[in-house]
Amino acid sequence: MMELLKRKIDKHLSEWKKDPKRKPLIVKGPRQVGKTVSIRAFGKANYESVIEINFVLQKKFRTIFENGYEVDSIIKNISMLEPTWNFIPNKTLIFFDELQKCPDCATSLKSFSIDGRYDVICSGSLMGIYYEEIESNAVGFKEDFEMHSMDFEEFLWAKGYSTEQIEDLYHHMKTIQPFSQLELDTMTEVFRDYMTLGGMPEVVKMYIDNRHFGGTLKLQRQLLKDYEEDITKYAKETDKAKILAVYSHISTFLAKENKKYQITKIAKNARKREYIGAVEWLREAGVINVCYCLNNVELPLKGNYNADYYKIYYHDTGLLIASLDEEAQEDLRTNKNFGTYKGAIYENVIGEMLRKSGYEQLYFYKHDSPSLEMDFFVRDADSLIPVEVKAKDGPTISLNNLIKWESYPDVKYGVKFGYKNIGWNGQFYTFPYFLAFLLKRFLKER
Repeated sequence: MMELLKRKIDKHLSEWKKDPKRKPLIVKGPRQVGKTVSIRAFGKANYESVIEINFVLQKKFRTIFENGYEVDSIIKNISMLEPTWNFIPNKTLIFFDELQKCPDCATSLKSFSIDGRYDVICSGSLMGIYYEEIESNAVGFKEDFEMHSMDFEEFLWAKGYSTEQIEDLYHHMKTIQPFSQLELDTMTEVFRDYMTLGGMPEVVKMYIDNRHFGGTLKLQRQLLKDYEEDITKYAKETDKAKILAVYSHISTFLAKENKKYQITKIAKNARKREYIGAVEWLREAGVINVCYCLNNVELPLKGNYNADYYKIYYHDTGLLIASLDEEAQEDLRTNKNFGTYKGAIYENVIGEMLRKSGYEQLYFYKHDSPSLEMDFFVRDADSLIPVEVKAKDGPTISLNNLIKWESYPDVKYGVKFGYKNIGWNGQFYTFPYFLAFLLKRFLKER
């Protein structure tokens, strides 16, 4: 049996435990991104006793709050249902899993936080978590951690690359030192595998164990079906059809030239405002990344966007690829022909890498007169940075114009991702795709 995949949450959990003022922790994220596995392994390695309660599989425990939310009352009720469990003060982790099935549990976090005798971690799929209710019930007495599917750095760890080797990638980036052809070709090939597989841990583990792609597509497609089932299970009856309609059309719109999400193409006479809740539900569930069009190419970013004009990306590029038809699968998996599909796969993976590296919201820009279009925008301390994603090598007219036109004073330089080596031409940086996970760090330290 292969050892557990190394995840970034491992470090966060260790730091959380070292904090003498730690509060109950809620680990949020889409289903099947590895939350339970990571928390369970952390508990086993760090506590004498781990009490794990799954509110989906162990429905009887949903009643443990019926006598109130005091810690002693909850412990008494748990022990009544499971008398063999051992609660050792200051040496016990209580792990409440599938929190979305028992929002009452969130109300108890205040008591656990004040009491302090037991460490508490809650986890749940964002599908079905009524987070506003949980927030109001536990405000000020909890800490949140958002978990994603594996990012490219975690994928490199799974492949056996060391921290030192990954730091060397960043050194090349920071010093604008081009890679050797061997380095560039090797990392590009690893990155293509990551795009094809995505970062769902079960998929990555199968690939690492077997050392080939066999079985991974079937597993990815099952995950897509699982998400559909969750929508059916957790969405309100009046919203289910709309949410499923949005979810099932994501790849359709990404294939179009402007990639704009047009509700009118989903259902006849559909009105955008009727579907806003569906898009928001999927975004809150962690299933999609929404990229909004900026109103103006200027700072600040917050509030400076059109809420009705957006693109939708899968939260995991492997699932985007798994959603495509058989012919596309053959082309992508056998021929590595990622340049097709209107550049959508590259945009999706760069958007995903930006989100996973800490950019909470994605932005793009499109304007017809003058003609300008930019895939993403990020910022550093004092400037707005256009980020262009090139599926094929070609002219960068919009990027050059945004930098040189005086009407965009907040734009001082840009970034271009492509199948290119590292470079700087005085106006924008050029980086290979696989360095996108390091962009936030680079911009902070440049």
